Amino acid sequence: MTVTTRTPADELTDILLDDDVSASLWVAVESGRIEALVPELLAMRMEQDPIHKHKDVLTHTIAVVAKTPPDLLVRLGALFHDVGKPRTRSYEHGGVTFRHHEAVGARMTRKRLTAMGYDDEVVADVTELVRLSGRFKGYADGWSDSAVRRYARDAGHLLGRLNQLVRCDCTTRSHIKLANLHRDIDDLEARIGRLAAEDRLAAERPGIDGLDVMAHLGIGPGRTVGEALTFLLAIKRVEGDRPREELLARLDTWWAERDG
Repeated sequence: MTVTTRTPADELTDILLDDDVSASLWVAVESGRIEALVPELLAMRMEQDPIHKHKDVLTHTIAVVAKTPPDLLVRLGALFHDVGKPRTRSYEHGGVTFRHHEAVGARMTRKRLTAMGYDDEVVADVTELVRLSGRFKGYADGWSDSAVRRYARDAGHLLGRLNQLVRCDCTTRSHIKLANLHRDIDDLEARIGRLAAEDRLAAERPGIDGLDVMAHLGIGPGRTVGEALTFLLAIKRVEGDRPREELLARLDTWWAERDG
């Protein structure tokens, strides 16, 4: 008979995917299982959380996990997103800061999840979620289009999960603050979609436009211009961007063969 050995990863996964994940996590904390599985979390229980107004960072963390959908990557990301705070706490100008806690937490996350036996892909994805978990801060102050593109590019296939984590990382009782956060994320997602559409359209444009074609060939508007642009677009799709001079030379060849 084959005996299946359960790993720490299996046990933590069961806890995180429980129907009542908040209760499941608190039972694991009080029973000592979390100390055995993820000892780094206990340091969060001693860490005061002046930003989210919870008694400690662990309380905030469990509140965030409880808000997430039953997606293992998102819940692991939520569980570890502030794990670097105890190691990065500092006092400046009378306040508490946790500068670069996401980067520190990402390294801690990778080490712990690997030791627990999670698959490499899960480890990589959750580590990236933790690293990017604070990136959204500052969006309300105004992001350029390039900043929005960079956010989406860095998140890659994790973009939807990252935005879910950001939405859940707001445990305030203020309905106004919560509504403002969701409004800002909605706005960011809309901009990402709009910019992606613009980028796709730009990628479908040949290296020279219709006005260039008419000026170079000495023709007016009409179907011929569209045919010339279709010819140039086919070059771009196969060969990528080519120098303007080369495109004009190939346009001349196309024009001569067409006339012939």
